[in-house]
Amino acid sequence: MRSSSRTIDRLDATFDHDGLVANAGLVVAATLMTRLGLEALINERVRTGAANPGRKLLTLVAAMLAGATHIDHVDVLRAGATQRVLGFVVAAPSTVGTFLRSFTFGHLRQLDAVLGRVLARAWQLGAGPGGEPLVVDLDSTITEVHGKSKQGAAYGYTRQLGYHPLLATRADTGEVLFSRLRKGSAGSGRGVVRFVDELVAVLRRAGATGQMTMRADAGFWSWKLIDRLNAHNIAWSITVTRQASITKVIDAIPETAWIDIAYTLGGRAQVAETTYTTGTRGGRRRVRLVVRRTRFTGAAQQRLWPDWRHHAFITNTTLDAVAADEFHRNHAVVELAIRDLKEGVGLEHMPSGRFHANGAWLAAAVLAHNLNRWTSALAGLGPITNRTLRTRLTALAAVLVNRSGRPTLRLPARWPWAAAFTTALAAMRALPAPSG
Repeated sequence: MRSSSRTIDRLDATFDHDGLVANAGLVVAATLMTRLGLEALINERVRTGAANPGRKLLTLVAAMLAGATHIDHVDVLRAGATQRVLGFVVAAPSTVGTFLRSFTFGHLRQLDAVLGRVLARAWQLGAGPGGEPLVVDLDSTITEVHGKSKQGAAYGYTRQLGYHPLLATRADTGEVLFSRLRKGSAGSGRGVVRFVDELVAVLRRAGATGQMTMRADAGFWSWKLIDRLNAHNIAWSITVTRQASITKVIDAIPETAWIDIAYTLGGRAQVAETTYTTGTRGGRRRVRLVVRRTRFTGAAQQRLWPDWRHHAFITNTTLDAVAADEFHRNHAVVELAIRDLKEGVGLEHMPSGRFHANGAWLAAAVLAHNLNRWTSALAGLGPITNRTLRTRLTALAAVLVNRSGRPTLRLPARWPWAAAFTTALAAMRALPAPSG
């Protein structure tokens, strides 16, 4: 009986097929890039002095969609006939690296303008909220770096060497609406007021006309931020720290005010609300304070942790206390978006030694992430992570052949997600071409 290992050992491998496409599903994202007019928009707005910035940035974005986490991974797009499914000329890794290192702060602002306009175009094509309420989650994260010579990298609260970007995400889709790279030592709330000003301008220009609500954790709690949100007519729900004045207000809540909620297994949870007053006469503030308290109910756990643990947030929403608490807890979806950004499109670390080059890397990752989110929304694929989308649609091996003068991708027979691929490609091709 012939062993299977001997059969495997008889297989030969040669890298000589010029018609093979390693990531044929990139044709879906490339079609969306074309409908959004991305290359022309980047060429028009980003002026670093380098020729053809559009194809260089889109090369990086397409590589990230295919799983790139380093600049030299761009070479995956130059293998076989992969360039034929992209619609633009692929740049070499060295060219992309030189392009990223040419960025200054001003060029990053130009790239921010591009991302804002692309967001508007995608929403006009049907991916936007229109007049519906829009919930924005504000958060920051640590993006790791390797090596001690990275400009602006530092050890933050996680004790990891890296940067501390600020992100605003859309709660229902996971889109990254706005981002800003900051030094690793930056506190969570650093620059957040200016960030919110620019974010609101981007969202209004993109066509969000409904009521906006912003959620954030305690790292962003400040009266300056609240005043700015009020000025923009944005509702807010923000966690507060357990400082002495907050603790005093919580302790004064009567037992009859607490309402049981379904929250955790093996424990008990209750919600109550009160008013938090601070400041002196003439500058006094009164805000609504909602508190959730939890404790274990098991005998062993109660002996170790007998007291209630409290989580408090302030809000100006009109929801009742129970609904407001549930709404605020859903702020946790921002962590899913950040994880998807890191694991799915190459933001697990920053590769360059230059701060502004890494800022451009962040922008490219945001664009790649949003292209996946818009593809899912416009094709009706439902919520799907970047990694899953890459497995099902993007990382498809195919052979590019000529059938009666028409280029055709021959994809694997019995592919489990063939219908999803066909639906997505048809939906992208049905979008109108960019005007002008």
